[in-house]
Amino acid sequence: MNALLEIVDLKSFYGASQALHGVNLVVRPGEQIALIGRNGMGKTTLLKSIVGLLSDRRGRIGFAGTSTLRAKPEDIARKGLAYVPEGRGVFGSLSVVENLVMSARQGVSGSRRWTIDRVFEVFPRLHQRRGNGGHQLSGGEQQMLSIGRALMTNPDLILLDEATEGLAPLIAQEIWKTLGVIRAEGIATIVVDKDFRSLAKVADRMVVMAKGEVAFDGTPGELQANPAILERHLGI
Repeated sequence: MNALLEIVDLKSFYGASQALHGVNLVVRPGEQIALIGRNGMGKTTLLKSIVGLLSDRRGRIGFAGTSTLRAKPEDIARKGLAYVPEGRGVFGSLSVVENLVMSARQGVSGSRRWTIDRVFEVFPRLHQRRGNGGHQLSGGEQQMLSIGRALMTNPDLILLDEATEGLAPLIAQEIWKTLGVIRAEGIATIVVDKDFRSLAKVADRMVVMAKGEVAFDGTPGELQANPAILERHLGI
């Protein structure tokens, strides 16, 4: 199967400081990738590099068959990539419905499978709060809204940074359930989170980052069978 996202020898910089040191990664259509590692190892930097939020990137990034290394974030998004950043980034002055409507568009293939009604079906809590402003939502509700807003673009790939960070266990369970729905829809995902056990249940592959490099790339079973990697890079 052809790659949806292909990264080759990616090096990314914050000014004079190099953050990524030759990252290689392939994501196939519909594949769910868990991106894990200790804090400060380059996970968020990799996501920002993919979506074009870092200007100094070197190497090769191919998405949906074209090079996106020099593309602007808005142009990359139009190719079918959605980004749910750490901190959620919802618009506090807009209602839940307005947050969703402003991002609504058909997918690259013309698909409109993800509508407001579909998002409300997946997140009934958002339907209950549909008239509330973004600033009136709890952290968990904001995360649901941020994911719903990404889905409203009908993407082929979603990047989800710190999927359940700081969320109550019951809300976190809803997020993991939603990832299962996204996977069943055939949407590829790269998910960053600290909940190793939950990630291992939903991911096709586990990618471990260490000091700006990929230290491991394999199935959850292969990673769980390698205690040295778990101890050294995850402290498990």
